[in-house]
Amino acid sequence: MGNQTAIAIFKAQKGYSRLFTAGLINGIGDRFTSVAVLALVLQLTGSGMAVGISLGVRLLPYLFLAPLGGVLGSKFPRKYIMIATDVLRVPVALTFLWVDGEDKLWLLYIASFLLAAGEAIYSPVRKSSIPLLVAKDSLLTVNGLEQLMSGCVLIVGALSGGVVSMWFGPEAAFVMNAISFMVAALLIFGIDIPQNTNRVNEDKRKIDSPDKLKTKVDRQQKTSKMRALWILISGSITLQVIFGYELLVLMLNGLDNVLISVYAVQEFEAGDIGVGAFYAALGIGLSLSFFAGRYVTKGLLGVAIGGLMIEGLLLMSISVSNHFTMVFMLYILLSFAGGTGNACLDTLVMRETPSAMQPVIFGLLSAVGNTLLGLSMLIAGWLLEWMEPRALGFAGGAGFSIIAILLAGYALIRSKKSGEFTAPWKVF
Repeated sequence: MGNQTAIAIFKAQKGYSRLFTAGLINGIGDRFTSVAVLALVLQLTGSGMAVGISLGVRLLPYLFLAPLGGVLGSKFPRKYIMIATDVLRVPVALTFLWVDGEDKLWLLYIASFLLAAGEAIYSPVRKSSIPLLVAKDSLLTVNGLEQLMSGCVLIVGALSGGVVSMWFGPEAAFVMNAISFMVAALLIFGIDIPQNTNRVNEDKRKIDSPDKLKTKVDRQQKTSKMRALWILISGSITLQVIFGYELLVLMLNGLDNVLISVYAVQEFEAGDIGVGAFYAALGIGLSLSFFAGRYVTKGLLGVAIGGLMIEGLLLMSISVSNHFTMVFMLYILLSFAGGTGNACLDTLVMRETPSAMQPVIFGLLSAVGNTLLGLSMLIAGWLLEWMEPRALGFAGGAGFSIIAILLAGYALIRSKKSGEFTAPWKVF
């Protein structure tokens, strides 16, 4: 997976190039609002609690609305769901312009909740549209590009959002975010996303005889959505490991999200510049992880678990390092390992799951992930009242490594017991 392959995908898959560009614009606009909202809250209140609430309300919608987005994506055209969520978020983004005092904070919280609600629906629908736009053998490359996009959003969006908010005021950032939603909607409008049923039936014809296909289709018609989802996950060791990853890792991931600011401000006394530098390091690592894919041809699950092990070791190293530059470099490596693993996991979900079920799967993963991340951040804040930041960071890193060992052991034991393995989507 290199530059030439990525360029070839953009040239050949105009639909995905539009989806990628829309995601980039959308993400940068969202970062603009995130930075501006934090600046506005601090300007109006100076309260850390108010900042915590403004961050927390952005995670709540994912618990219920991400699965809803998955269900909608399996029933209605995904293109129009994405357009609708973008267009509806335009007036919400402009609502922040009316927040001019502490007595209007309730309006800020509601608008933040609604923006996150739109993203909770939009995200699984967008991700499940990728396999419908690109060839199956290009999925790893494309998921690497998705990590590159996240890195660019993190670097460009956070830095430029801070500059815009500082020079022109938060109001300019809110207007630019509203514009970004409109531009993204126009880009998606020009995409022709194939219907689910065509791809699913094509896959069935490739793997089943006509008689078997009829039997599977009849069975599917008699099976509820939740039953079908259970059959899918229970029949795939890979999906079981991925769900285990989401459940276990994100229970600890909030520690790192909180500690990155604590390290910069308290441990290294670098202030906002230090926080920005460490987040820029994460963006650099995510961007560089795109190039790792050229060396990944097989064993994607092993690569993802190995990356998790490396993340744990790097977090432990960060917790004991006393040099700012060293920690900056370690955060680049940490994000590089995480981005590579995420690309592998997303690719495996897309390969293991039938097209019609992908919105539901990605919706569940998004709901579980963001909910646990929010809880983990709250727990991290509470634990910091009782533990030293470095001790908590070391414990979190050790936890990552232990989870990697448990997941690897589970995958190995289950694969040995399953002498015969049937691709899970064949039951449909």
